[in-house]
Formats: sequence, structure tokens, C-alpha cells
Amino acid sequence: MQKDPMKWDDLRVFLEVARQGRLLAAGRRLGIDPATAGRRIASLEAALDARLFDRSPQGYSLTEAGRGMLVHAQAMEAQAAAVTEEVGGQSDRLSGTVRIGAPDGVSNYLLVDACDTLSRDNPELQVQVVALPRMFSLSKREADLAITVSPPSAGRLTVRKIADYRLHLYGRADVVEAAGEIRDLGDLSGTRGIGYISDMIFDKELDYYSLLGREAEPALTSNSLILQLRWCLRGVGLCILPDFVAREHPELRTVLPEDIRLERAFYLVRHQDDARVARINRMAEVVVDWMRLALSKGGA
Repeated sequence: MQKDPMKWDDLRVFLEVARQGRLLAAGRRLGIDPATAGRRIASLEAALDARLFDRSPQGYSLTEAGRGMLVHAQAMEAQAAAVTEEVGGQSDRLSGTVRIGAPDGVSNYLLVDACDTLSRDNPELQVQVVALPRMFSLSKREADLAITVSPPSAGRLTVRKIADYRLHLYGRADVVEAAGEIRDLGDLSGTRGIGYISDMIFDKELDYYSLLGREAEPALTSNSLILQLRWCLRGVGLCILPDFVAREHPELRTVLPEDIRLERAFYLVRHQDDARVARINRMAEVVVDWMRLALSKGGA
């Protein structure tokens, strides 16, 4: 008996189920009910004569055949998007959705103008920013673009260095004055520190205190840079902050600027399959240009 041909609609459902891990969540993203999503998956498996997912109470997880199919389906999705944009004449006016994943400090201080500019210039484009302190999986389409501090070393990814930036130890002016003369790292022993939770640091480049030789964790820790900043602004301790964040708050002062001077870099990461998708290409250029401009103000 001749098998039914593979259908693009079934592939779209396959991709969303692979990303979401559940029929209900995938159906919501696609505007269909879970039963229809399940039938689409069954139809695709029948057409391929292969089981693509392992079903369990925890959801749908890709089988080995499913992981192999994912690579081809993602490439087809990217090609379809590129054709739609080119043939539809959307190279000047962008539409659709583009999602950026970035740490909260980057999102709040470096991406605001970039996203606003692109959205205003392209009213039919929806710009989404996922501001979370973690790594993003581009293969699972958690984001179209990701901003990282360490360049990834694996995966079908394109990595572009955006710019370097510096960090120093900061405290509110009155807190620094009350601490007395601070001449070296030893004089910091009596001050309260603010930093990241050690077992929740998602990138080794953010493990600042271990690099300073501090054996104990800071007194106040969070996986959110914005919360660390708010503590610092309230005068509860000293915090290592990016200069591009601290310069927006004139009440902050540097502590031991020559001894505690860290340099890091931001990288733009994207999936290789998106090389011809106009809206992602345009967003990438806008993000890089605006971040470089923002970081250049007052020195990176």
C-alpha cells in the first residue's frame, strides 16, 4: 500500500511539539486543539514509518529518529520563511515574530532602544525579549537570537562578537564613605557583598567573586543582576556591576577601580539555518549596532 505523502502542516506541528514537549502547549502556539496536534504527529509518523516521539506522563520527548528529523525540519522551516519574505517583497518592511534571549542586565540596559527602533520601523513585526539569566537553546527555538557572555563551542550556530565591556566593584556613595579608607582587597573583609548564587551561575564568566579570591559567598545573592543592582542602590552592600549599568546611577561609586577591573565580551548567537531569514538578519544588525553604541558611551 502506498504511504500518504509527508505534509508541511504535519512538520509544523512536529517542530512545535519538539520545542514545547507537550501537545497542549504546542497546540496553543499553533491555534489548534491537542487532539488535532496528536493526529498530525501520528500522520507524520505513518508517512515516515518511524516513531518520532516517546510519549509519557511528562510529555513528548524526541526519539533518535525524531532528533534526526528535527535537523531537516528546522532547515525546511528556515527555507520556507526565507522564500516567503523574498517572494512576498518584505525585505523593506518586516513582519512576523523575532525573539531575543538575553540576560536581564542586557535586556534592561542595552536592548531597549534597539527593540523600540525595529518595532517602530516595522509595525507588522512583533519583537519579543526573553530576559532570563540562563542559556537559550536555539535548536529548540527558545529564541531566534541569543546574547551570551561566553561563545558556544558546539551546535550548528553562528557566533558574532558584539563588543567588550568592563565591570568594577560599586557601592552607594554614602556606604563607600562609611566603610572608611579601602586600600586593598583585605580591607573589604568587613563589608557586605552582593553577587550571584554560586550553584546557579549559568556562565563561568559571571563567577566574579571566585576570581577575586573570595572564599565565602557574598552575603546577598541572586541569579538576577537587576535584584543585585537594587540591593546595591539601597545601600545594603557592595556589588560587581557592568559599567554600562552603574553609569546610569550617579549615586554609585567605584571601589578599588584599579584592583577590581574585569573585562568580558558579549556575543550574538544564532542558528545557521536562519541565514536567509530577513527579519532575523535585520534584527541581528540592529542589536549589534545599538549594543555597540550603548557600550561605547563613556567607555565600554
